Amino acid sequence: MQTGKILVAQGGGPTAVINQSMVGIVMEARRFPQIGRIYGALHGVRGIVNEEFVDLTQETQGNLENVAKTASSALGSTRDKPDLAYCQDIFKVLRAHEIEHFFYIGGNDSSDTVRIVSEQAQAADYPLCCIHVPKTIDNDLVGSDHTPGFPSAARFVAQAFAGANLDNIALPGVYLAVVMGRHAGFLTAASAMGRKFPDDGPHLIYLPERTFILDEFLAEVSAVMKRLGRCVVAVSEGIHDSSGTAISSLLNKEVEHDAHGNVQLSGTGALADLLCQEIKTRLKLSRVRGDTLGYLQRSFLGCVSDVDQREAREVGERAVQLALWGRQSGSVAIRRTGSYAVDYMLLPLQAVAGKTRVMEDEFISNTGTDITEAFRLYMQPLLGSDMPEAYRLRYNRVAKVLKP
Repeated sequence: MQTGKILVAQGGGPTAVINQSMVGIVMEARRFPQIGRIYGALHGVRGIVNEEFVDLTQETQGNLENVAKTASSALGSTRDKPDLAYCQDIFKVLRAHEIEHFFYIGGNDSSDTVRIVSEQAQAADYPLCCIHVPKTIDNDLVGSDHTPGFPSAARFVAQAFAGANLDNIALPGVYLAVVMGRHAGFLTAASAMGRKFPDDGPHLIYLPERTFILDEFLAEVSAVMKRLGRCVVAVSEGIHDSSGTAISSLLNKEVEHDAHGNVQLSGTGALADLLCQEIKTRLKLSRVRGDTLGYLQRSFLGCVSDVDQREAREVGERAVQLALWGRQSGSVAIRRTGSYAVDYMLLPLQAVAGKTRVMEDEFISNTGTDITEAFRLYMQPLLGSDMPEAYRLRYNRVAKVLKP
């Protein structure tokens, strides 16, 4: 069978550069004469089972390039987490439309969906090439140095905390912000990348890779306040106790759950409020403020890493090349080479699907509340060029006359 049809879809949380990957797939596919039609599924896998397709072959190059530079998922997304029966329905639609290549841009769950669909095609002896194209701001895909979407989100988090730190210097107190990351703390750790001076915040960073103990947290905040007279804290939404129970569910009497049964973490703003209340009540501090960065991290316009944009485009292009030249299903991975360059390779779907990467120990300080130099070196090239820097007055003091 040679129909020359391919399908691309986007799943999971949007990012600032996910459209670069989609456009990379479309533009690269146009270079192959055997490709006759390029379809896009609206709202991810849900759009596939509902047969809600658009013909991307008819899009102009100019409009595609404009969409590529626009944040969020241009095709729409979904939080559906397909099981075997769902994936069988996906395969039925792909087969009915005689689609030969399926590209799914997404994270962990998306890679597992691609794996199951690929296995269904193999079992039916249907010549379907399935490619998982990486995307996630959590940076938690196994086998990749980093994932498209993460660098831009990290750039936003670093700048947000740099700004909060400046505010905290002007009006000292405790400032705490909750950052996305249920199991992996990469994005929260990126909060440290905006620091310039030795006393810059965040002064404390709490990651899901380490056990969170409330009494120790309060003691550490108190110690920073005594030393500096102020304290900036970065907290991952996924912090948990020694049993693995989310701190948000321990402190909050009314716990919400998402569609997959997971405890709602940073989306409600409850964790920041609850931790701030503990600081106020037990440390007797009055100026305590908390924020939840929430959705702002994912698709923030004007805060995009140029490195992230370029690599997001290239993973889409490379996905098409691997599919059409090699006729192999798999997951595209980014590997770092040299001082900073990357290469792209195809991993078996089984090596990535359903697995979660967490921050390596070498990136986390011995105290568990800061990053290491190794993490700073890992992050620096990903943030892109022209990262803003904060400066200070030198404070050349004038001698007092009335109160010497």
